[in-house]
Amino acid sequence: MSYVDVGKENSTSIHLYYEDHGSGQPVVLIHGYPLSSASWEKQVPVLLDAGYRVIAYDRRGFGKSSQPTTGYNYDTFAEDLHHLITHLKLKDFVLVGFSMGGGEVARYIGKHGTKHVSKAVIMGGVPPYLLKTADNPEGVDGAVFEGIEKAVSADRYAFFTKFFMDFYNTDVHLGTRVSEQAIQASWNTAAIASAHASLACVPTWHEDFRKDVAKIDVPTLVIHGDSDRIVPFSAAGQRTAQLIKGAELVVIKDGPHNVAWTHAEEVNAALVKFLGKKAAQTDRTKEQAVA
Repeated sequence: MSYVDVGKENSTSIHLYYEDHGSGQPVVLIHGYPLSSASWEKQVPVLLDAGYRVIAYDRRGFGKSSQPTTGYNYDTFAEDLHHLITHLKLKDFVLVGFSMGGGEVARYIGKHGTKHVSKAVIMGGVPPYLLKTADNPEGVDGAVFEGIEKAVSADRYAFFTKFFMDFYNTDVHLGTRVSEQAIQASWNTAAIASAHASLACVPTWHEDFRKDVAKIDVPTLVIHGDSDRIVPFSAAGQRTAQLIKGAELVVIKDGPHNVAWTHAEEVNAALVKFLGKKAAQTDRTKEQAVA
């Protein structure tokens, strides 16, 4: 198994678990809460078959990565991603983020720019800003996030059971687009995550990414289900696509939050088509080629 060292908590090293498969242009997959890199199982083989090098990692606190009690904020998440990219010496890579992973895509570009980033994909992502405020009336009321924090703190296992009902819209898709076993597998992944991380990540969902999104100047694909009950389309995907110049928007009809599983064929087709498009030659790309 492969790990990259991203820091320390007291005497203990913090490692991120990652998998690195195939060859070709690198595509970095960033998972959502409370899952792990294994949640990309319907995308990895399709991307490999299309000729891409596929890299997927577990966010700190989740999957097979270390479970520190520090660093659960987007500046640190972006630096963790930067450590991985630097460790693998990636260039001309694509960032693909689902849910919380959309935040890493935005914050990474906000902090490090797009010199070596070829394209970006945000799927059911938390950008640009989920919290309802005076200057962000389209957001979600803060009481919603407070209620989630209380539920996770009281009994995270019970919370996950309810959470995955809305994650997959089981009242609509159970037995057709998602099985009870797949939901159980998601629950099992959530259950082995760090209890600290499971709680500490919740307030990061309403991080303000508006300045970060404004810095995204590479071809970008936004994918979002129009029936997303976790990250509402109107508050997130729709606005992200509007804020990024030239962004492509794919709305998955009747899609829940995790369309990568329930609507994998549609998502994969959109993803492969977008990745295969030649980016328009611009002064910026010309400058990068010379640099």
